Amino acid sequence: MPRALVVADEVDERLWTDCVRSLDVDLILAAGDLEFGYLEYLTSALDQPLVFVPGNHDPDLTGFTRYRGLVLRGGFPAVWPGPAGGTNADGRVVEVAGLRIAGLGGSLRYREGPNQWTQREQARRARRLVRRAGRRGVDVLLTHAPPRGVGDWEDPPHQGFDCLHRTVERLRPRWLLHGHIHPFGQPPAEHRIGTTRVRNVVGSRVLELGSVQRLDTSAEVR
Repeated sequence: MPRALVVADEVDERLWTDCVRSLDVDLILAAGDLEFGYLEYLTSALDQPLVFVPGNHDPDLTGFTRYRGLVLRGGFPAVWPGPAGGTNADGRVVEVAGLRIAGLGGSLRYREGPNQWTQREQARRARRLVRRAGRRGVDVLLTHAPPRGVGDWEDPPHQGFDCLHRTVERLRPRWLLHGHIHPFGQPPAEHRIGTTRVRNVVGSRVLELGSVQRLDTSAEVR
């Protein structure tokens, strides 16, 4: 089964060392708001593909395309500001390491800045994502913010998106993995929407299709 290192929001300093090379994973999933240099180090050190969605503190990555090895924006050559070698899954469905992964980045709009959306805007983006996924469904729905009422908070910056409930219903993922909600040292509860397991992955986790474990044992990171 594919095994992933899943990270979001908070840098795990142990992983920004050679210790990360002891991890046996097939890919890296990043749920936003992490330094791109950190993500580049992880994918280089592990020599595995990186799939990510942007968080509300990340730069604007919209409008970039690739054509014959060139990065374009508005039809003109541009410098890709995202993590080198990473695949931005925001609003897309990608297939990596045998998994179908759908992405929906950003948070609820609470101030000016990129990667922030009103409930209505995110609902439109979610409908487009569902159409792109077709009838096959996905294995993982990777988001930055959680669904509304499922592990989010009541203050406007940390409220989740209503549309994610409908998105889960349509895409039928095994997992919804999100960041954005900092647990401040407390183990976050796992939630469910139907049969989908909803997990806050702030910090770092090693994830298999059947189980999730924290990176907190000497057997995992030395």
